[in-house]
Amino acid sequence: MVRGREREGGEEGRQRAEPAPALLGALSQSGVGHRVMFGLSIHPIWTRTLVRRWLHQEVLLWPFLKLLALGTVVALFCELGIYYAVILRCDWPPLRGSSAPVLKALFLADTHLLGALRGHWFDKLRREWQMERAFQTASWLFQPDVVFVLGDLFDEGKWSSPEDFRDDVKRFQMMFRHSSSTELFVVVGNHDIGFHHEMDWYKLQRFEGVFNFTSAKVVTRKGINFVLVNSIALQGDGCSICSKVENDLQQLSLALNCSRQLDPSHSSENCKGKEIFPPSAPILLQHYPLYRVSDEECTGEDSASPEEKQLLFREKYDTLSLEASKKASITATDFTLAKCFMPRESTVITIYLAAGVLAINLLLFHFRFWQWLMHYLIDKHKST
Repeated sequence: MVRGREREGGEEGRQRAEPAPALLGALSQSGVGHRVMFGLSIHPIWTRTLVRRWLHQEVLLWPFLKLLALGTVVALFCELGIYYAVILRCDWPPLRGSSAPVLKALFLADTHLLGALRGHWFDKLRREWQMERAFQTASWLFQPDVVFVLGDLFDEGKWSSPEDFRDDVKRFQMMFRHSSSTELFVVVGNHDIGFHHEMDWYKLQRFEGVFNFTSAKVVTRKGINFVLVNSIALQGDGCSICSKVENDLQQLSLALNCSRQLDPSHSSENCKGKEIFPPSAPILLQHYPLYRVSDEECTGEDSASPEEKQLLFREKYDTLSLEASKKASITATDFTLAKCFMPRESTVITIYLAAGVLAINLLLFHFRFWQWLMHYLIDKHKST
């Protein structure tokens, strides 16, 4: 330290100390004079970085690091890890007594991607993230041969402008991207092109052009025939789209029967020029379910509530008409089915809430709030 001092009586031998730019000074005054004290700074100011300041403030740094670590672990589990934890409990159902090649098919339905007109942006973001993670996790774990999406890809397809439709398609293709070893096929639904009275050629052809879908089509993989149908057009009222779909289905039915040689009326002459398919019973894939009175007989984790099971279905709205449904014959042999579900949203919310409570308690313990509260209550009790 350098000390300068002025004395009374005009003493000429005054000691002076001029502060340099790097000096810090403090002044104290008294009744008989004044005293100036100066000190040299040890480190240049520019070396005192933000990191050094934080390291000297451990009271704030360590709680922040603990909360950051907790938040990172919880977020990674809730947004990534939980999908593996839940979907790993699923598996392909076993097929017994068959030496034929096994086809692994994954079925999805009613993804209902929100468009530009309805739905809050956060709701859209949350839904799409959950569907994308569930699909990508299942695809990576189980490597399906083929994926079928059974209609209602979009929620607003029947209203979408060309620009909005292109944006919805882009998001769908990003969410349900897949490896080259997996094929993806889609079926049209009423929310993609509208109900029967809203359906028109423009919306249908727009959908068909993007997804390579035709209103009546056979997809054959590993000897198994899948018939993909535009069930919105199966109303039997003679509309132009309905007439074309019904005619295409009749031609496909003839070709399938010729391939199986089940109908004696189909002579070799009638079968000339028809496409030959593997001789297996076709699997019908469409958006609308076949006619049934209600969901009363449905069971399982994803079945309707007891109240909803009492509601009667409306023909041509909730299901196909009884007349159209009678044209399809259903067999229930030589296949197995397994259902798999996404993580429950309630579970994710509960984990986040529990992590929030834990984070608050970590802060309170760090600042010794609980100790203070305990001493306060003890002292208050003693004083009474």
